[in-house]
Amino acid sequence: MLNDQWAGVFAATLCPFRKDLSIDDENLHQYATYLSGVKGMKGLVCNGHTGEIMGLRAAERAEVTRQFGRAASRKVKIISGVCAEGSFEAIDHALAAKEAGADAILLMPPHHWLRFGRTPDAAVGFFQDVALGANIPIILHQYPSWTKASYSLKELLEIVQIPQVVALKMGTRDMSRLDHEYRVLRKAAPHIPHLSCHDEYLLISLLAGAEGALVGFAGFVPELIIELVNTALSGDLSRIDEVKDLVYRMNKIVYRFGEPSSDAHQRMKVAMTLQGRFSSMDVRPPLRPLTAQEVQRIKSELADSGYDAWQAKRGV
Repeated sequence: MLNDQWAGVFAATLCPFRKDLSIDDENLHQYATYLSGVKGMKGLVCNGHTGEIMGLRAAERAEVTRQFGRAASRKVKIISGVCAEGSFEAIDHALAAKEAGADAILLMPPHHWLRFGRTPDAAVGFFQDVALGANIPIILHQYPSWTKASYSLKELLEIVQIPQVVALKMGTRDMSRLDHEYRVLRKAAPHIPHLSCHDEYLLISLLAGAEGALVGFAGFVPELIIELVNTALSGDLSRIDEVKDLVYRMNKIVYRFGEPSSDAHQRMKVAMTLQGRFSSMDVRPPLRPLTAQEVQRIKSELADSGYDAWQAKRGV
């Protein structure tokens, strides 16, 4: 039976910074409070790629987790991203997240695998190491199939047998593989939800069989993404056109017909600043500010998107 406490919509969150690039604690608290209060939100995922994990120091990652937990006040689950190059480091970060109040971690693959690859034993062993060393619920982060860090179906079938693994964030970006793997994994581990992280074609991946979504889009336009996901999962697509078309327009503003990227995350931050929801567009180095021309494009397309009217119509 599906463990639906890990199904539904989880927002991969941004991290606001002040002009001096310190974390804007007040803005972060406001943002987390708002997201945790959105009807239908199941959890907030901080310290992911959307939250600029690579620009945060270890102690800051734990503090961001702690602040999200305080703001959410147990209304939703708090998941902290863990990105580390070795098992010992990953265990340390997982334990720090646990101590800071995280309900689970989102475990990313070691990034040296992207260059050098790894053996199947190392891939499965990484999860076994962290599960044993930290004993915290784990959401697996599946990278695109074109990377050397993407887990094979055989590896996934072993990983889902680890008791601490509670959900799969599926980002293969290969629809034929996604459909097949969903069917096989559902049979082998029916309790584990599949969460789409295909922001750029979210509806298609939901219809292929996902039980929810873990996306940066839900940290940007949460009500819209929750409506899209719930409509898709209900099986009643008679009312999907309006929300699908608006998601398409917002998708163009942020993702520009590509995969999630550091630029896309910056565009979300810019858009939220233009909407008055973030105090600044600033990002941590080595990222650099978007050009004035790009900011103006986002501003213009936001004004023409119809998003404000959609929110007003629903009393958001």
